[in-house]
This record gives sequence, C-alpha cells and structure tokens, in this order.
Amino acid sequence: MKAQAKQITVENPIHLIRISIFATLMAIFTALSAIAQSTVVDVVVNSEDHNTLEAAVIAAELADDLQGEGPFTVFAPTDAAFEALPEGTVASLLEDPKGMLADILLYHVVGGKAYSSDLSNGQKIATLNGDEIEVKIKDGKAYIDNAMVIVADIKADNGVVHVIDAVITPAPKTALAGNASQEMSGCGQ
Repeated sequence: MKAQAKQITVENPIHLIRISIFATLMAIFTALSAIAQSTVVDVVVNSEDHNTLEAAVIAAELADDLQGEGPFTVFAPTDAAFEALPEGTVASLLEDPKGMLADILLYHVVGGKAYSSDLSNGQKIATLNGDEIEVKIKDGKAYIDNAMVIVADIKADNGVVHVIDAVITPAPKTALAGNASQEMSGCGQ
C-alpha cells in the first residue's frame, strides 16, 4: 500500500505568512527556554559538592536574596570543607540560622563580580556581612583568607562562583557566646 502525499494549498497568502511567523517565534521561544537562566544559587544547588552550603543558604533564608539581580561573587566551600569543621559546628549553626550562620555565609559573598583575573595579592574585598576578606596569591594559586580557590570563574547570570576548600569565618567582633561561636573562631583563618 502506497502512502499518498497530500498537497496542502493555502488560498490566503497572509494566512501562510502568519503561520510561518508563528512557527518561527515558537522555534525561537523553544531555543531561549533551553538556555536556562542561572544564578549563583543555581550553581550551588546544581553542584554535587555543595549540599551543605545549599542547606545552609536555605536555612538562613538567603536563597531569594542571592537569586536577585546582583551581581554577586560567591566563594563556595565544598561539603568536604564543612566536614572538616569541628564536630557539631554545622548543627550548632543551624540552630540559629539567621544569626551566626547567616553572618558566616554572607562573609563568603561579595557584592559585584570578581573574576580570578581581577584578584591580586594582598587585595582586601568587602563582603556582604560588612567585613573584608583578604586575597593571597601563592605559587600561582589564589587564596581567600586561608581557603584555596580550587575551581574559579563559574559564571552565572547574576555573578560568579569560586569553589574554595575551606569555610572562612569573619574575625569575632565582640566576645562570642555559644558553642558554635567558640568552635568557629579558628576555622579557615
């Protein structure tokens, strides 16, 4: 049995033009949808090595802020970096996510885009928690405070992410109370 081809005729050429324009617009929309917008939070969420950071950012209710327009630079500690903290530290911080945890997380974020090519030895950069981090360049490797940048320049629509191998902490501003405060005072510094 042979299939017979149907010939479609359009009597109104304007209708044909409209169909063509609609088909073209649908193809463009589909292509643009495939190019998903990504934020610095999406970079963290889509990483297999940042589950603890993801949970901490959500617990501290910073995800919405970091999905904003930005730009932001995030120095993202890996799960291994969190595991290297003294036992019980993360659990203690999660008990007060909007307090010290949020302060530590904001110490890992800079307002603006800072690509690795923008960093220089001895540079101090203000973080979103109000303190400054120090950049060190040793043997061709960049360090943020004492955390080494192990993956640099992961671009997002609203900034850039650098993966670091340690959790960095701001210097205590006052006498800190609580178990997590005492445990965190020496980490990453």
